[in-house]
Amino acid sequence: MATISAVMVKELRGKTGAGMMDCKEALTECEGDIEKAIDFLRKKGMATALKRAGRGTSEGTIQSYIHMGGKIGVIVEVNCESDFVAKNDDFIEFSKNLAMHIAATNPAGISPEDVPEEVIEREKAVYRDQAVEMGKPENMIDKIVEGKIGKFFKESCLTNQSYVRNPDITITDYLNEVIAKIGENIKIGRFSRFQIGD
Repeated sequence: MATISAVMVKELRGKTGAGMMDCKEALTECEGDIEKAIDFLRKKGMATALKRAGRGTSEGTIQSYIHMGGKIGVIVEVNCESDFVAKNDDFIEFSKNLAMHIAATNPAGISPEDVPEEVIEREKAVYRDQAVEMGKPENMIDKIVEGKIGKFFKESCLTNQSYVRNPDITITDYLNEVIAKIGENIKIGRFSRFQIGD
């Protein structure tokens, strides 16, 4: 069994932002393997998020981010269960980081369900035309289109996007880490992104 040093715990905490005891538990469970411990903490965060998913989120914060000398602006609403958490530094930091991420990536919606049906149908038509133009067999075209729509959702839906400050995780992973750390259900309510000339 590997000896878990304070240096290892500190390193894991620096990489994940998880609490000291959670980091020590993860390293013990994973016999000192930092990468496995990161995965362990992410799975634990997902389990915590699933447990809290049904709880109401009537409190929260509205944060903004202005970029490029006032050329791009974002307002985002993030909801939580209590006023206490709405004032929590980690919750506010998450909300601000989310606004910055939205400014950088310009998502089409929060999740695939938020993307208007006409946008999805337009994308499918483009992908279908591309596949036909490339001479793909008719029986493969639907599979190609579905694969490209999956990629479209990954790139254009906020919760599926890779987080700009840590591309190894998605926004959903980041959200679940914050839920696990804070101990309350958190939901991304809505956002608006403004860009001069758009």
